[in-house]
Amino acid sequence: MNRLLKPLGLAIAAASMMSIASPASAQLTVWEDYTPQKSVVELTYVKVDEGQMDTYLEGLRDTWVRANEIAKELGQIQSYGIYVVPYGSNEVNLVLRITYPNMATLDADKVEYDKFLAAWGKENMDSSNKTVLELYNKIRKIKGTYLLRELRMNLD
Repeated sequence: MNRLLKPLGLAIAAASMMSIASPASAQLTVWEDYTPQKSVVELTYVKVDEGQMDTYLEGLRDTWVRANEIAKELGQIQSYGIYVVPYGSNEVNLVLRITYPNMATLDADKVEYDKFLAAWGKENMDSSNKTVLELYNKIRKIKGTYLLRELRMNLD
């Protein structure tokens, strides 16, 4: 029986490898077959301590959300969102999303920074920084931040 299973196993493994290798031979062309979108999405994965979600959300409302509203009004971001993770590996339980108009928006720009600071105010900036240091850093851990750019497939 073992003599029969070994060649059969090798044949299955070889067939599996062929099926994996086949898609690698596809030759898509950017702009023709798919189009990179200009907007860039930033996702921040957060693990909030048990029993602290409402405390963290209250802090976000007064800092992150209000700051993003100003950035949105200034055209510095397109949108933002807060997502709870209802199930999974429990590595993260909250995801913060910011959508920027393009990658250039993320470049250092004193003029844009000054516009934001004038609208947000130094007091709010100082208060937000204090909240991060005194509250957020005690009740949550940032598990990672990722930038994504959508690739839209061109179907015809």
